[in-house]
Amino acid sequence: MPLVPLVALGYLAWWLAWYPAVVVSSDGVALRNPLLTVQVPWNALIMVDTKYALTLVTPKGKFAAWAAPAPGIFGVQRAQPGHVRGLPEVTYGPGESVRPGDLSNSDSGAAAFHVRSRWAGLIASGAVATGEADTATVTKRPNWPVLVAAAALVVASVLSLTG
Repeated sequence: MPLVPLVALGYLAWWLAWYPAVVVSSDGVALRNPLLTVQVPWNALIMVDTKYALTLVTPKGKFAAWAAPAPGIFGVQRAQPGHVRGLPEVTYGPGESVRPGDLSNSDSGAAAFHVRSRWAGLIASGAVATGEADTATVTKRPNWPVLVAAAALVVASVLSLTG
């Protein structure tokens, strides 16, 4: 059955390209990567970095988002002056400098903008207290349904090609 390998390839493309997500909610930020989903509560967040991808820094470690990579050279070259204006204050470095990953036209920059804006608003309103990061719990869980489906499709593809 030669159709099974094509279905497996389509599924793998979806799983690696469209399944990953950064979900910002009232509870915190969820990074849904292909293998693992990491839930970072707002009070566990110490810093939002964008050097290589959107990365949430907590006392328990650094967690990168598969769905929000930093831009490459072409993404940086397409940047406009408006892509560095109006960002949350913590985005800017010395001399109002901005990392390429913080540009609002990039995946990492757009995600970082939403995370930083929401986080700053929660801190300003008193809903999130700073200094509690050590006691907050970051949860990690494997994405079993998509992992099992991928494994089943790979096995079915191998069987269909050898049988």
